[in-house]
Amino acid sequence: MKAVLCKAWGPPDSLSLETLPDLVPGDGEVVIDVKAAGVNFPDVLIIQNKYQAKPELPFSPGSELAGVVNAVGAGVTHVKPGDKVIAYLGNGAFATQAKAPAKAVVPMPADIDFDVAAAFTLTYGTSHHAVVDRGELKAGETMLVLGAAGGVGLAAIEIGKAIGARVIAAASTDEKLAVCQAHGADAVINYSTEDLRERIKALTDGKGPDVIYDPVGGVYAEPAFRSIAWRGRYLVVGFANGEIPKIPLNLALLKGASLVGVFWGDFARREPKANQANMAQMLGWMKEGKIRPHISARYPLDQAPQALKDMEARKVTGKIVITP
Repeated sequence: MKAVLCKAWGPPDSLSLETLPDLVPGDGEVVIDVKAAGVNFPDVLIIQNKYQAKPELPFSPGSELAGVVNAVGAGVTHVKPGDKVIAYLGNGAFATQAKAPAKAVVPMPADIDFDVAAAFTLTYGTSHHAVVDRGELKAGETMLVLGAAGGVGLAAIEIGKAIGARVIAAASTDEKLAVCQAHGADAVINYSTEDLRERIKALTDGKGPDVIYDPVGGVYAEPAFRSIAWRGRYLVVGFANGEIPKIPLNLALLKGASLVGVFWGDFARREPKANQANMAQMLGWMKEGKIRPHISARYPLDQAPQALKDMEARKVTGKIVITP
């Protein structure tokens, strides 16, 4: 097998492509021939030792994949060699083979392509947990999505629309906002050229959004939170900007608002049945055409460092995938 390896903490260019022995499953494990692996912003942080998860060196990055079962270990009964599957694992997806615990492997719907399936788990899992579970968004409410053209942002837009909410998308370029509108956004804000607070006020008749979905952090967090509606829910999803904002807590008091943390990975680990139910609902939405992952680029395995650099430089709209 071939795998992209992180042997020392560093930037994407420090990764190497190496040949390793083929994998053998242990008890309760599944070895998968990887057909596509999703690229996510945490992958950029993990290789630089800037993420909450810190795998032992050396390791192969990549946490989500779609592929074909190569072999199963003792006790695995829900999948067999030759089955198409989706898997979410801590790392190891940027390779021609990956090994996953059986509980992290689910059968892949027959009518979904490998690259679409690989782009689904983390972004849509995160956004469903955020919007539905933590944000409790309801039909008729308004949600503002910051960093809306990224993978989790577009997923949040689609999930919000599937629920029946009004969705306002905020992003840094008109080109990115056009992608947001194509995925269902009702209104848009270019926060590079427009005043964020004034635009939110105008688009919500001064009421503010009921839910704010923030995977970005940085300078837009405080003005967005200052604009939130009474009893609003501010979803802290991530910090793609690189800056963890410091928000005055008196704003939560004045708005009767909630700051709500979103950590999908730990939710999936602690509440696997609830996570599986979420995934089943979204796969149903996908079959109905309500959600559709937007894949803007595909990279071969030897270009994994470039994929991560493009992610780091925020050149990505929707999702990018690696196809070994």
